[in-house]
Amino acid sequence: MKEQLLKLKTEALNRLKECNDNADIEKLRVQYLGKKGELTLILRSMGSLSEEERPEMGKMANEVRAVIEEGIKSVKERINFIEHDKKIKSETLDITMPGRIPSIGRRHPLIQVKEELESVFMRMGYDVMEGPEIETVAHNFDELNAPYDHPSRDRSDTFYISDDLVLRTQTSPVQIRAMKEGKLPIRMVCTGRTFRFDDVDDTHSPMFHQMECLVIDRGVTLANLKDSIDQFVKELFGSNMKTRFRPHNFPFTEPSAEVDVSCPVCMGKGCPACHGTGWSMELLGCGMVHPNVLRNCGIDPEVYSGYAFGMGIDRVTMVKYGIPNIRLLFENDVRFLKQF
Repeated sequence: MKEQLLKLKTEALNRLKECNDNADIEKLRVQYLGKKGELTLILRSMGSLSEEERPEMGKMANEVRAVIEEGIKSVKERINFIEHDKKIKSETLDITMPGRIPSIGRRHPLIQVKEELESVFMRMGYDVMEGPEIETVAHNFDELNAPYDHPSRDRSDTFYISDDLVLRTQTSPVQIRAMKEGKLPIRMVCTGRTFRFDDVDDTHSPMFHQMECLVIDRGVTLANLKDSIDQFVKELFGSNMKTRFRPHNFPFTEPSAEVDVSCPVCMGKGCPACHGTGWSMELLGCGMVHPNVLRNCGIDPEVYSGYAFGMGIDRVTMVKYGIPNIRLLFENDVRFLKQF
């Protein structure tokens, strides 16, 4: 048996020298070391050996297996290196060729205007706050002094998740949350998405973006509100822009008004864009915070007063960039977005 093991080792090592690829090596491994290989056949005859010979032959067989396995590993490494070297030499790479320029996205005009608005108000001393898009009916309607028969409460106007939860119809609930914290005075703005049932047309969408402002302090008057809006409009659109206040009715403010801005195309002179009026579309709604809203949030209206105003960021974007159709802001047409 000893002679058989030595002969098998010599024969296997000599055969390894003739292998030219991994397929030859695998074939040789199976022939000598496989379950039905030649080494296995030799070991099966160990039963005919004496008890003294078996340990010696077993040890020798293990050494032969180790030598062949090491030889296989060494030859594999050599062949792999040769094949890798051939592959490198056969493949060419011209590092002087210009690379492909990746397509770079652009910031959406809505996001640009949102951040610009936040920046304007932060420079004016306001804090920027956020709130959940799924709100309680109490925060969204009750505490904002909306009467129970108000049309906005109807299921045809608002997305109800349950009897007590809605997709917020405005960012005003963030103001309610801020007032309930009881940290006075308050000077804040809040931005975010809002949702209402609405037929899609050139200026309306069931989802839109809104920014609202709230100031609560001692001695706040309507003059402060008007001055803040004038300052904000000039900061955003330019110093030549004018504002026009029209009486309106909101359940959460009293008195209330809607605000128009002069046409950014003709600067108030009258042109086809503004139908000759000199004024652009309504920009925002505003008013003095209703005493009932203050009471609902635990603030004494005899001591504190405040103002609030809110605007659609989509509408501001349309005015700022002269966009005629709100659909363009949501279609994600790259040709449109590249303009900004």
